[in-house]
Amino acid sequence: MQLQLSMVVLEVCDLEASIRFYRALGLDIPEAPPERPVVVHRMPSGVSLLLTTSFASVYDPNFSRPSGGYQQLLEFYVGEDSAVDSKWADLTGSGYHGRMAPTKTVGPYAAMVDDPDGNVVLLTSDAAASPEEQPS
Repeated sequence: MQLQLSMVVLEVCDLEASIRFYRALGLDIPEAPPERPVVVHRMPSGVSLLLTTSFASVYDPNFSRPSGGYQQLLEFYVGEDSAVDSKWADLTGSGYHGRMAPTKTVGPYAAMVDDPDGNVVLLTSDAAASPEEQPS
C-alpha cells in the first residue's frame, strides 16, 4: 500500500465556532453529534478534516496548546484569483483575523486568514493545490 495523507485533525477550543468558520470558508461541515465532540468532513481529494475538542487533550498527557505563532498552514484551493479575493473579503468581513491580504506571492496568488483557534488557513488559486490536478 502506498502511504497517503488521509486526515488533518485540529484540536479546537470551541467546536461550534470552528464549524461556523469552516462553513464560512465553504466546507459542508456537519453538525456535531450530541454525544461526541467531533465532526469530520471528507473532501473530494479524499483527505478529511476532523475538528475535535478532545482527542490529543484527552489521550496525550503532555498535550499543550501552542501559545503563539503557527507551525502549519492549511491550504485550500478556492479557484481563480478573484475567488481568493472574494473568500478573503467574506471571511475578514465576518470578523475573522486576516493575516495576509490577497497578493501574488513567489508562488501562487494567495491570502491567509486565522481560524478561531489561530490555525492559519491559506486561500490559494494555485492549480497545483486543486484536487483535480494530477501530479505528473
